[in-house]
Amino acid sequence: MSDIVIYTNEQGDIKLDIRFEDENIWLNQTQLCEVFQKSKSTISEHISNIFDENELDKEGVVRNFRTTTKHGAIEGKTQTKDVKYYNLDMIIAIGFRVKSPQGTQFRIWARKRLNEYITKGFILDDERFKNGNNMSYFDELQKRLRDIRISERFFYQKIKDIYMTSIDYDPKDEKTIEFFKIVQNKLLWAISSQTAAELVHNRVDINKPLLGMSSFDKENKNITKKDVSIAKNYLNEEEIKLLGLLVEQYLAFAETMAMQEQAMYMKDWISRLDAIISLNGKELLDNAGKISHKMALEKSHFEYDKYKSVKKEIQKNDSFNELVKDIKAIK
Repeated sequence: MSDIVIYTNEQGDIKLDIRFEDENIWLNQTQLCEVFQKSKSTISEHISNIFDENELDKEGVVRNFRTTTKHGAIEGKTQTKDVKYYNLDMIIAIGFRVKSPQGTQFRIWARKRLNEYITKGFILDDERFKNGNNMSYFDELQKRLRDIRISERFFYQKIKDIYMTSIDYDPKDEKTIEFFKIVQNKLLWAISSQTAAELVHNRVDINKPLLGMSSFDKENKNITKKDVSIAKNYLNEEEIKLLGLLVEQYLAFAETMAMQEQAMYMKDWISRLDAIISLNGKELLDNAGKISHKMALEKSHFEYDKYKSVKKEIQKNDSFNELVKDIKAIK
C-alpha cells in the first residue's frame, strides 16, 4: 500500500499528490507534465528516448497503480483503471533533458523527502496537521504511533531505558528481571484482571482462530511456539486500546522525570505505575496470580503442538488430493 504526500512548489501554482512506495517516489505522465511544465507529447518523447538509448531499464522504473478517477461520461461517478507511474530515476533522467526551474525545484524536494523517508521511515505534512485539516488522518497517526509504542520490543526497551536511570539499578541483579515481570503483570491485570501467565493459559485454544490470539496479525500464517506464549497476543481490541493509553501515560511520566533529572529508585517506578493505574480507575494487582509461568508455557506448547499436527495433516491431505487430480488429468 502506497503513502501519499503533497508536493507544492515555491510559487504555489503546482500541487501534486506524490506516491511513496518501496522507498521511492512515483509520478504519472500527467504529473510529469505539470512538474516540468511541458506538453504530454514532449514528455512521451523523452521517455521513449530514455528507453531506446538504454539509459534506464523499463522494468525497474515503470509501474502500474490502480487509480480512482472521475467517470468521463457519468457525473458524480468514479472509475478505477491502471495508470503508469514513473519513479525518481525517470524523473531525474527527464529533468536532465528538460531544462525548467519547476523541474529543478521538484528534484530538490524529491531528494530531500526520499532521504527523510529512508532515514526515518516516515514523512509528515506538518502544515496540514498544524492547520487542523483532515483530523481523521491525525487520529490515525496517533493510533499507529501508539501501536508502535506498545509493541513488545519497543515498549520493553523503553522500560529498560527508564529502569536504567534508577539510582539502585544493577543489570546483574535478579530484581532487574523481576521488575519487567511486575510491570507487565500490573498493566495486564489493570486491563484484563489477569496476569500474563493467566492470559496465556486461559485463552490459548486450538478450537479458536489463531489459537485464540485476538491481536495477532491475521495475515501472518506462520505462527510460532514463541507467539503462543506472548500474553499481549491474546488481548482483544478494547484491551489493546486501554493498554496503549496506560503505556502512553507511564512513558510520558518517565520522560518528564528524565527531563527534570528527578532521582528515582526501582521501587519508585512501581509506585508511580500504581498511581497511574489507580487514576484510571483500574484495579491494582496485589498477588502473583493463580497460574505460574511454567503452567502457562506447558498449556500453550501443548495447544501449539496440536495445532501443528492438525496443520500437517491438512497439508498432507491437500497434497494427496492434488496428486489424485493430476492423475485424473493424465487419464
